Amino acid sequence: MNDTTQDFVNWFRHSSPYIHAHRGKTFVVMLGGEAINDSYLASIVHDLALLNSLDVRLVLVHGARPQIDERTREAGLEIRLHHDQRVTDSESLRCVIEAVGRVRTEIEAQLSMGLANTPMHGARIRVCSGNFITARPLGVLDGVDMGHTGELRRVDHQAIKQQLDMDNIVLISNLGYSPTGEIFNMSVEEVATGVAVALKADKLILFGQQEGIYDSSGDLRSELLAETARRLVHHYSARVAGDPEQPWSETACLLQAAADACDQGIPRCHLVSHAQDGALLIELFTRDGTGTMISKESYEQVRAADIEDVGGILELIAPLEEKGVLVRRSRELLESEIERFSVVVRDGAIIGCAALYPFADEAIGELACVVISNEYRGGERGDLLLEHIEEEAKSQGLRQLFVLTTRTAHWFLERGFKPAPLDALPGKKKELYNFQRNSKVFFKQL
Repeated sequence: MNDTTQDFVNWFRHSSPYIHAHRGKTFVVMLGGEAINDSYLASIVHDLALLNSLDVRLVLVHGARPQIDERTREAGLEIRLHHDQRVTDSESLRCVIEAVGRVRTEIEAQLSMGLANTPMHGARIRVCSGNFITARPLGVLDGVDMGHTGELRRVDHQAIKQQLDMDNIVLISNLGYSPTGEIFNMSVEEVATGVAVALKADKLILFGQQEGIYDSSGDLRSELLAETARRLVHHYSARVAGDPEQPWSETACLLQAAADACDQGIPRCHLVSHAQDGALLIELFTRDGTGTMISKESYEQVRAADIEDVGGILELIAPLEEKGVLVRRSRELLESEIERFSVVVRDGAIIGCAALYPFADEAIGELACVVISNEYRGGERGDLLLEHIEEEAKSQGLRQLFVLTTRTAHWFLERGFKPAPLDALPGKKKELYNFQRNSKVFFKQL
């Protein structure tokens, strides 16, 4: 087996938990007009078809801002914005309808491909569009009549769910309709967010030009909390103070949509790039993804271990046991002691663990088997795990923690542990001390 084949086998094995986790889930995917113009549109559509074949329930919400701008210029009309929204008079509305209709047709054509030698060969995908969105006029803002620019009033989520139940992909544009037969132009971000909330979707996926959100050091943030995303909206807005004609940046719009969706119950939103081939699959089927995930609460957690975690802990500690850093533990021993362990879990995978062994008579606890996966070192996960163990020790009435280590003395010293003689160990632990390992002893007062 060559390296390329082995890489594929490894990737496929690691993606299998996500294939299982996503089956039957509802994803709302937003494609702005910029994504429609991108050279990777066909690849994105093929990836959506793959999700559909894996039993993911898909709603695709598309916009058409650049296409509308182009059609408006061709018609010799002025493009007017107010508070980051298009002022849509009767003449502009005709351009909006034409542009949106063209984009929708192009997406439907892409989803209908089934040619040999294409990723969609043999696919039988049905796409359903309809009047799922009820809108109302935005009205007059600061003295400016917004015309046929509207805002979301209602999503016919029952009708959408009926289509999803029949394995159809539901395609929704940024147009809404009123009970009196009027057509309104809306923000694609507002529609996507409203649809996701109404459906109680499992994910809202937002395509943009940028991979995601970068920190001040230029590193991509794989995860943001919704409250942080909301704070960053102003930073990315690029709006000139006091100028309602200046539009927000694309990133600001996506951050706002993601934060709003999380606040209204969507567990996870993802910002991915339409300019990166395969970004959707990498984000959904690898542990770290390629964009920025925004959630109400962190999807990493520290918790008590249970019997289901034994396999993950064994896999985590095996490399350190091979190097002699940790004392070997059999599966049987670990199963019998699992209540002593705490784990750091990231998206269902165990990336850290530690154990607490109490010596109640001396009110001392042993901190053991402290491990963080190589891929996730450098953050604060070890500190969170230690904090969790310390709180557990206090709850058991322990007043001190000790640790025996051969290789990581400095890490514990930096966190308040102090060197101690062998005689400081509890009596039972002193009897079991392995002089061949010659581990150093460190204590910390709780």
